[in-house]
Amino acid sequence: MNPMPPATPRRATITDVAREAGTGKTSISRYLNGEMSALSPELRARIEAAIERLDYQPNQMARGLKRGRNRLIGMLLADLTNPYTVEVLQGAEAACHALGLMPLICHAANEVEMERRYLQLLTTYRVEGVIVNALGVREETLRPVGGGGIPAVLVDRSVEGLVADMVGLDNRAAAELGTRHLLDNGFDEIWFVVQPFEQVSSRRLREAAFREVMSARGEWSASAVGGRGEGGWGASGVSGVSGVSGVSRAGANGRVRGHTLVLDLADSAAVARGLAELDRAIDAAGDASNASTNAPANAARIALFAANAPVALCLALHLKARYGAAWQSRVALLSIDDPDWAELTGVTTIRQPTYEIGYRAVEFLHERIEGVQTSARDCLLPGELIVRASTLR
Repeated sequence: MNPMPPATPRRATITDVAREAGTGKTSISRYLNGEMSALSPELRARIEAAIERLDYQPNQMARGLKRGRNRLIGMLLADLTNPYTVEVLQGAEAACHALGLMPLICHAANEVEMERRYLQLLTTYRVEGVIVNALGVREETLRPVGGGGIPAVLVDRSVEGLVADMVGLDNRAAAELGTRHLLDNGFDEIWFVVQPFEQVSSRRLREAAFREVMSARGEWSASAVGGRGEGGWGASGVSGVSGVSGVSRAGANGRVRGHTLVLDLADSAAVARGLAELDRAIDAAGDASNASTNAPANAARIALFAANAPVALCLALHLKARYGAAWQSRVALLSIDDPDWAELTGVTTIRQPTYEIGYRAVEFLHERIEGVQTSARDCLLPGELIVRASTLR
């Protein structure tokens, strides 16, 4: 017969501490809440000794609920595999530590249904506020927090119909900065590569800014070049989520051509179609240059502008596999986000102030928790262009 496992020792309660210290539970509660002026030095010493002898650990959740404060905040994150999210989280955790808050982190793994379920869960935990960096959360899903008395701060993305503070990159300015850099460096063709952006405001802003810069410099038209676009502008051809829409400046006369490629990283077949479209464009540019008797072999210059680091990594891995280690002699790459591998490969990036974004988001939330009643605030922080060999002349 197997012996019975030893019983788990019973945890000491506030009643045990009061009995050990020879006082009442009210005095113990005052000690735990820091109300030392209500206790004599001798009584404080007895309570401290009793807590140490019994190894008493107060139930912070129960104490917080009793006072209506538990210092818990929820953090709903779309994708913890994205370096951007990890870096934002580092700033948020530092701010939580400084402000005495405890983050409850929920990873939705880019699943809209998981986002909805986590938001419901956070309300049952009575969190004091929520920071949201999510993929497809809609206004009705956030209503229990944003409109239900629980403050919410959005990171990087706005939600239509929800009035809340938002902290993130100045997406328009960042996309404009990158597009102008590529134009100024004489590229003949620029492809903006972005994940599906119908539900994600930051992606929409970046793609729209790309088109607007091209248009402002006389380089945009609504002609489609194949594939399926998003956002209600030129589209035709390939079925599926991945697609291409064109923004061009009459490629026949050698002027700059621009395109948007929608690349759904969650759909391998769609990714394959989109990358094949890029391959055809890169190969065609190389063939045209080599056929010219008046231009060097690298005269036709193509640049890819990745909307974020996951897209940039997908492109870089594919291009290296197809064209070898010297792939950047055929095509340049610029990315919003500055992952560590970008420096190793000489890829130009627009670095986001990720740590500051996370820190500011928690500061904004803390102010709302403490009762700040200002109108909703947008804190848009600038990106920094890090020019590397990939996009230089």
